[in-house]
Amino acid sequence: MPKGEGKVVSQNKKANHDYFIEETYETGIVLQGTEIKSIRAGRVNLKDAFAKIERGEVFLHNMHISPYEQGNRYNHDPLRTRKLLMHRKQINKLIGLTKEQGYSLVPLKIYLKNGFAKVLLGLGKGKKKFDKREDLKRKDAKREIERAFRDRQKGLI
Repeated sequence: MPKGEGKVVSQNKKANHDYFIEETYETGIVLQGTEIKSIRAGRVNLKDAFAKIERGEVFLHNMHISPYEQGNRYNHDPLRTRKLLMHRKQINKLIGLTKEQGYSLVPLKIYLKNGFAKVLLGLGKGKKKFDKREDLKRKDAKREIERAFRDRQKGLI
C-alpha cells in the first residue's frame, strides 16, 4: 500500500496552505487505552499539531483526541504528547533536515491501515504571505478554467 492509503480519519487542510510540503513519511503512533476507539470514531483534530524531535525520538504535540464516551475513568488526556514510530535512519535524516532554517514537521493526516493508526508526517518549509496569495490566485484561475470547460461541454451536448 502506498503512503497515505487507508481509511482517512482526519486531515490537516491548513498544512498545505501554510507549508510547502517537500517529503512525506508514514509513521506509527503510540496510543493509550481508549484513544484508538476515539480515532476510529473520527474524533481527532490535527489543526494545531506539530512534531518535534527530542532525544532522538519523534513526538507529536497538540494533537487533540477527544475522550471516548464509554471510557469512564480509563480515559486519556486529550492533548498529551504522543510518540511517533519511525526507523532510526529516517529520524537521523529528519534531524539533519529540520536543523536547516525554516523546515518543520507537520502532521498531514491520520488514517487507519490494517487496523493500526498511522500519521502521515510532512517535512515542510513555511510559506510567506505572498506565496499564499499566489496559490489562491492559481487555484481561482484553475477553477475558472474548469467552470468554462464544463459550461462548454454542456453547450455542445
